[in-house]
Amino acid sequence: MSSSSADTGMASQHDSMSESLQTSWRWLAIAGAIIGIIGLLAILAPFVTGLSISLLFGLFLIASGVMNFIGVFSARSWGGAIWQILLGGISIGAGVILFVNPVAGLATLTILVIAYLLVSGVVEVVMGLSLRGEPNWFMAVVSGAIGILLAVMLWAGFPASAVWAIGLLFGVNLLVSGSTMVIFAYSARKSTKSMEMEQSAGAA
Repeated sequence: MSSSSADTGMASQHDSMSESLQTSWRWLAIAGAIIGIIGLLAILAPFVTGLSISLLFGLFLIASGVMNFIGVFSARSWGGAIWQILLGGISIGAGVILFVNPVAGLATLTILVIAYLLVSGVVEVVMGLSLRGEPNWFMAVVSGAIGILLAVMLWAGFPASAVWAIGLLFGVNLLVSGSTMVIFAYSARKSTKSMEMEQSAGAA
């Protein structure tokens, strides 16, 4: 495929996405507003949100364990069947523990979040420093430094931070995602209005 045809394909795909946004901006704005409100509620009640996430994670582990037990019947060897049984038992056991004691699950999830923020922060800092001289390279360093700082703060406040960390971070993520969707929706609305004005001017 030539570069011109590839560029044409990318341009048509971009136009298709833009047209889709322009025709469905209201639904995108409504969905973004709902997600943002849920995120705000999660921020206001981080402990309840964290417990809910812990319970859902426990249910997910139980369902995963059940699927592993079902997979025993399709195993082609005794070794594969034994592994499926072990994985299923571990998943169901961990899921039941989280479901019975979701507060313990909060602590575990908080440790995982701390590890993720620390590792991803270090990677971003190293990547940003390796791209020194490129446009906006320092943004990666700043983002990584913020991640490392959050990890250190959560670890310094652990285990008390487990009460609010998961729910708060989840709420902030939803609030940011919802706000971004609303911004995209109204940008598409402005684009639609400007196109309609141009068409009206051309028709006149």
